[in-house]
Amino acid sequence: MEAVQTWVSNNKLASIGALWASGIGATLVAYSRAKSPMKLSLRLIHARMHAQALTLAVLSGAAAYHYYENRDVHLKPVADDSSAPNVSHLVEWELQSPF
Repeated sequence: MEAVQTWVSNNKLASIGALWASGIGATLVAYSRAKSPMKLSLRLIHARMHAQALTLAVLSGAAAYHYYENRDVHLKPVADDSSAPNVSHLVEWELQSPF
């Protein structure tokens, strides 16, 4: 499993392209076996839409995984002992806030 993750990490565009092509192929095969009365052009349009939705879902998941894996939730320690936050603390909190 780690070898697959390493390959995907090194070949991001190729893996997304392969996923997209496999999505189109799987949808075309599924429509071919269903004996659907649709024309070939309509099958290709549906296959492209399904592959595009699959690709967007995978990209969204990868972006969320990358964000939560690499974010730094620890704030820098404050040197002074004052309880009231100053402007620099608020700006730093805004920059590091996940929302």
